[in-house]
Amino acid sequence: MNITQASEEDHALPFNVFAKACPSRGTLEHITGRWGGLTLGALYEGSLRFNELRRRVDGVSEKMLSQTLHALERDGLVHREAQPTNPPRVDYELTPLGREVAERLLGLIHHLEGRMDDVLAARERYDEMRGGV
Repeated sequence: MNITQASEEDHALPFNVFAKACPSRGTLEHITGRWGGLTLGALYEGSLRFNELRRRVDGVSEKMLSQTLHALERDGLVHREAQPTNPPRVDYELTPLGREVAERLLGLIHHLEGRMDDVLAARERYDEMRGGV
């Protein structure tokens, strides 16, 4: 039994992320892309304004953060709240679905951070076997 079969049998879901045309694949890309996971993780701590979020997600450009937030909002993972103030204030927070996804993602992030010594050692061994990178 492969992972696709197990998923289909265990959950009998109408979606299959391994199928090219399945819309779940796009959502997975939004979540696991370079900035999506970091954005969800940052918002797990609570509501943030755009610039607060940009500072929290070090290295993301304004354009990429904006695109990421739009994609996550469209997927129902992030809620955008515009306040009628001058200057305008926009806050971003996780939806219940976004919070659930972020929890699982943060588990993976924490696991990875805890195993980075192993990852770095593996990279070093790999590079030595290949004559350096």
